[in-house]
Amino acid sequence: MRLERLAYDKIKIFLTFDDLKDRGISKEELWMDVPKVHDLFREMIVEASKELGFDPEGPVMVEVFSLPAQGMVIIVSKSDEEIDNDDETFDDSYIELQITLGETEDIVYECLDFEDVIQLSQRLFPLGVTAGTLYSFSGRYYIHFNEHEILGDPEAFIAILAEYGQSSHVTIHRLQEYGKKLMESDAISIIKKIFK
Repeated sequence: MRLERLAYDKIKIFLTFDDLKDRGISKEELWMDVPKVHDLFREMIVEASKELGFDPEGPVMVEVFSLPAQGMVIIVSKSDEEIDNDDETFDDSYIELQITLGETEDIVYECLDFEDVIQLSQRLFPLGVTAGTLYSFSGRYYIHFNEHEILGDPEAFIAILAEYGQSSHVTIHRLQEYGKKLMESDAISIIKKIFK
């Protein structure tokens, strides 16, 4: 689990499918209202409170995005909306959630240096993978694939990506807006040809 503060009242939590598996939660159960998902959410908020000083009081908005073969990105925002309590009293530990769920077809992996990108290209090209868009952002390299660009077994594809980098918690939208696009398309093919 990785945590990142996006703003004073907003944090981002990245959970890999291994994180979920370690907690006995399947991808499908994350979309359900079950006790172990509530426990996971409480654990994430406690961790965010310790690491980032994020202490939500009252209602919060939660957006959950599934990244294919990578994990889940969860955005937690403090809500400014006032809740009409009428004459009801609430337990202080109660958190009201407004949840938005979504899925993305984007696969983004982060490499520490360009040599990792070269080695990754050398491994993927013989498997017929030629696509990909390469970005540079904050001193790191990011390779982006759409889900339809994966050839063969998706788990094997992700396993190769994981050898040379890590699943990115930086979204493709942030890379497109703030990153530098180094190669528009066919990044794997271009890198393989240049760096034989």
